[in-house]
Amino acid sequence: MMTRESQMQRVSWTMPEITFIGQDGASTTLAGSIGESIMRVATRHGIPGIEAECGGELACATCHIFVKTLGDADTEPPGEVEDLMLECTAVGRAFNSRLACQIYLTDEMGCVVVELPERQI
Repeated sequence: MMTRESQMQRVSWTMPEITFIGQDGASTTLAGSIGESIMRVATRHGIPGIEAECGGELACATCHIFVKTLGDADTEPPGEVEDLMLECTAVGRAFNSRLACQIYLTDEMGCVVVELPERQI
């Protein structure tokens, strides 16, 4: 017979954590749900520096972030539309630029760290 303790060991109850680092160096760490975008976590908690004017529809580039780490996850590179949108950001694109609306949390991520640009508009 399986005990409650052994059942708990079989199920992962961890939620990915995202650390947002502002231009002033201050950081905020939040838990997100599997399948939720980094943009949704930021807007739900009112993180300054993520405008998300289009609401995550990949139409504005105002959720530009610099990805420092995605934990242990292997993520896809930016798709064609995201790649084009990254050319339109208010702050110049870098090798680690992504749109927060296009990165969805997975259980492999663990701890995600992103830096916010000095402005989005």
